Amino acid sequence: MASNFRISVHRNSQSLHLKLLGDFDGSSAHQLLNVLKNKSKGTARVFIHTSCLGDIHPFGQGVFQNNLDILKGQTVPLVFTGEYASRLASEKNSLVSILS
Repeated sequence: MASNFRISVHRNSQSLHLKLLGDFDGSSAHQLLNVLKNKSKGTARVFIHTSCLGDIHPFGQGVFQNNLDILKGQTVPLVFTGEYASRLASEKNSLVSILS
């Protein structure tokens, strides 16, 4: 994992907010996928805030986008926000949207 990567997790009402901080690589992608899988149950929406990311490694981006299928069976919409929202969001997933 990128040594400076962290995920800040905050819940309010029925939404889960994940603020991504640091550099995003393959290990960071797996960490984000695990948080989504384990913490999104019982939420109406998950916001993934990307403005505090540094470098987004193409490998990490690919790992994340290609493994979103681990959320199969969960119908929680993912809403990406911030400067890097369009780089992390996968167009293949119908439950993904981007807020500018």
